[in-house]
Amino acid sequence: MAEKRMRKTIVIGHKNPDTDSICSAICYANLKSRLTGQVYQPGRAGHINEETRFVLNYFEAAEPNLVENVKTQVKDIDIKETEGVARNISLKKAWKLMQGVNAVTLPVVAGDGTLEGLITVGDIAKSYMNVYDSSILSKANTQYSNILETLEGLILIGDENGYFDQGKVLIAAANPDMMEYYIQPHDLVILGNRYESQLCAIEMEADCIIVCEGAAVSMTIKKLAQERGCTVMTTPYDAFTAARLINQSIPISYFMKTENLITFERDDYIEDIREVMASKRHRDFPILDKDGKYYGMISRRNLLGARGKQVILVDHNERTQAVDGIEGAEIQEIIDHHKLGTVETIAPVFFRNQPLGCTATIVYQMYKESGVEIEKKIAGLLCSAIISDTLLFRSPTCTQVDKNAALELAELAGIQIEKYAGEMFAAGSNLRGKSVEEIFYQDYKRFTSEKVSFGVGQISSVNEEELEALKERLLPFIQEKQKEQGLDMLFFMLTNILTESTDLLCAGQGSEQMIAAAFHMEGIKENSGSVMLQSVVSRKKQLIPVIMMALQN
Repeated sequence: MAEKRMRKTIVIGHKNPDTDSICSAICYANLKSRLTGQVYQPGRAGHINEETRFVLNYFEAAEPNLVENVKTQVKDIDIKETEGVARNISLKKAWKLMQGVNAVTLPVVAGDGTLEGLITVGDIAKSYMNVYDSSILSKANTQYSNILETLEGLILIGDENGYFDQGKVLIAAANPDMMEYYIQPHDLVILGNRYESQLCAIEMEADCIIVCEGAAVSMTIKKLAQERGCTVMTTPYDAFTAARLINQSIPISYFMKTENLITFERDDYIEDIREVMASKRHRDFPILDKDGKYYGMISRRNLLGARGKQVILVDHNERTQAVDGIEGAEIQEIIDHHKLGTVETIAPVFFRNQPLGCTATIVYQMYKESGVEIEKKIAGLLCSAIISDTLLFRSPTCTQVDKNAALELAELAGIQIEKYAGEMFAAGSNLRGKSVEEIFYQDYKRFTSEKVSFGVGQISSVNEEELEALKERLLPFIQEKQKEQGLDMLFFMLTNILTESTDLLCAGQGSEQMIAAAFHMEGIKENSGSVMLQSVVSRKKQLIPVIMMALQN
């Protein structure tokens, strides 16, 4: 049976995540969980690069789950936890269960959780209204326990777990002489307290006799029934009422729907199932879990109150950089250090944006403000993010606040910051064995300004020879990607951490000339496909604002 679970919130960074995006998601999810006791789960919107993998391995931190989109799924809405029932319960019991939980559909579930069929109020109503022949109970293979339950009876002879699977149902209203003509072997006979009628039914090889109005049954009849294998039960009802009710003991398996069942899975997207539900007249639809077992029920009404996934965005607030499906999610918070972007929210949210070199610095401040102790692992992750985003304080985006935070976190993490940074950058710049596409998407973002769309990727390395070899591979690749993605321009930053310079690869008509004009450069080599930018290492602070300004002008 489905269990109620606490609703979780996904803390996630931008697509093509960098070290700050991943580490900030992990650390902020940890902080929120410790402060609230609720479920906050870090996620990633893309593959992890080598630098980030080095950091996670170094501090033995688990890699966040890949979240390909945050579209609303069946598991995000209220699923009715309607208990599954066994296929052999009676129609009467099914009706009572429906009334008790105010349901119009019951799922019929096997012992291993497999959905076997559905029984509805309509199915039960049809069973009462349709005219069936007197052998319907045996055709339906009705268990004696169902008959006892329906007639509120008591078994005197026989096994209640046995089945009435042959013969017809009849009422012994005539005298014994007449009964001999219409009682046949294996019949079920409803009768009164007349000894002669009971004796006749048993002698005519009836499989079961039901004595009405709670009448006593003699020892002689019981003994004879025992010898002949005839089940004997009594009921407080009169013969008419017993005859009227007995069809309610038929197992629901005889009437339930078993073919062409419309089911959904918990991972199905609401937008995909909405049309299917609208085209069918069913009130309720069963939900299966990932193993194909019954989980619960939903109706069209459940979709009206569907709530999107709860999400906290870190290290970005641009819709183009956000995980797919963000427009339908419940954004609860945004923690970022970039310019204000285009993410729209349904309701007001907590938005913390500071002009710092790294989102992890903001997360560090929030730990301090909340009085939550920063564990060694968390300190290491936050410190690594600051080192990465500020290029160990070389980036113009770095502030004294970032540097002070990183130095304190390094002490808490037990690392020598200069040595550790060298190992981290070396791991991140090790591009051997990677395809050009993997390198390109390692840190790539898209932007729009004045109706001009452009993309900017970046690789930082301490190895100049590695960057030069990569340039030859990337130049034709970005020209192809610029056309494939329908962008006006595409740029890729080959950043040398040691020389604090960037060889900017350019694709798109007029891209080189635009960069040259924006940085007030003269005498650049036309159509070379790249422009060397001295003292430029930051995409966020040194390149993107300049491109934006140039496009606006």
